[in-house]
Amino acid sequence: MIVRMHNSKKILIKLTILIIYLGIQNIKAQTAFQNFGNVQIHADGKIGFHTNLVNDGNFDVNEGLAGFYNDDNSLSVSGANEAIFNNVEVAVNDNLELYTSLGVKNNFSFINGKIVTPKSDLSVSLDFINYNVYSGESDFEYVDGYVASENEGEFVFPVGDDDELRPMILPFQVANTLYQGAYFKENPNNPSTFNKQFNTNKISKMLGFINTTEFWDLNGKDETTIILTWNENSKIKDITSDIENLRVVGWDKEEQEWEDLGAVDKQGDLESGSVKSNKFIPANYEIITIGADFREVLAETSFATYNYGFSPNGDGIHDTFTIEGLALRPNNTLRIYNRWGALVYSKKNYNNTWDGTSNNKLTIKKTEGLPVGVYFYVLDFHDEYKKWTGYIYLNR
Repeated sequence: MIVRMHNSKKILIKLTILIIYLGIQNIKAQTAFQNFGNVQIHADGKIGFHTNLVNDGNFDVNEGLAGFYNDDNSLSVSGANEAIFNNVEVAVNDNLELYTSLGVKNNFSFINGKIVTPKSDLSVSLDFINYNVYSGESDFEYVDGYVASENEGEFVFPVGDDDELRPMILPFQVANTLYQGAYFKENPNNPSTFNKQFNTNKISKMLGFINTTEFWDLNGKDETTIILTWNENSKIKDITSDIENLRVVGWDKEEQEWEDLGAVDKQGDLESGSVKSNKFIPANYEIITIGADFREVLAETSFATYNYGFSPNGDGIHDTFTIEGLALRPNNTLRIYNRWGALVYSKKNYNNTWDGTSNNKLTIKKTEGLPVGVYFYVLDFHDEYKKWTGYIYLNR
């Protein structure tokens, strides 16, 4: 049985007292509540969906409560148009799946199960409209997919993946701005729902390491800051030994590399905490995650396997910085830093030709060659998502 609401007969359902339960246990042949017309829930009204909702009509001027309930099976929301409710609660043991967006104007309650949206389709999301209140979120109750927020003030995205709630936080949202976000418990080098890879070795000059266990997608045209969180499963210890080195980082769409988005505030320790970015425009970045700056690379140099000395003095002996076997790995980038962390040399497809001079346009008297001393290098192998770090002693 399919319940149809036709435009030729406008129906306003007053549910001040009446509660409609649309369920398989009550109407055994029913597989969906399907609306083709105009339906409205009035103040203090309640409607309970124990079956799928298909909305091809108008179902967006509602008060009261809409609930989705099923202890045994998943439920879905689909159709040509978005259904928008005032208060929403979800108790679906096997998840509520959205194939079209679902809007909430007041309060959303996670009781049981997740909200799942297709991560490959950005047009579908759970939408918080001019209100940002929800409750009941946990490692088993969250949005596995995209959440949209059109509010003001702070908004915490109740997103997660793989039985893990991993929120990101908009510290302040200006009224009438729109942001959309999701969390992916995946290696950005090999994402499952993007048609590209986000090589964690392709980084801007002052970054050291990028988290390879998780990332977020944040979409929006207006400038904002963002707070990213981590827990013990984020493996922050793999990229830093000190949270002071942490940064929010984003994959720059134009430059096609990871860019430092700043770190104006850090809380917590290596097991759990948060980091807040500088202001940036989310639309300029494909995805964001947590990284560490170059100070962490300097701290790691005592563990480097490949440390060298060379003397570019024209005597024909060790005149260039040479790494044996490098010809077998030509898809690389070499970066050289001085002891203060300033980039003095960089070269893609390095082929053992550095002679101790700088190619950074900001270096003073770079044609005279760099002074004697210790320099630090990062050599990224792009085909393997690996990097070597170490130090070089430059002599004359």
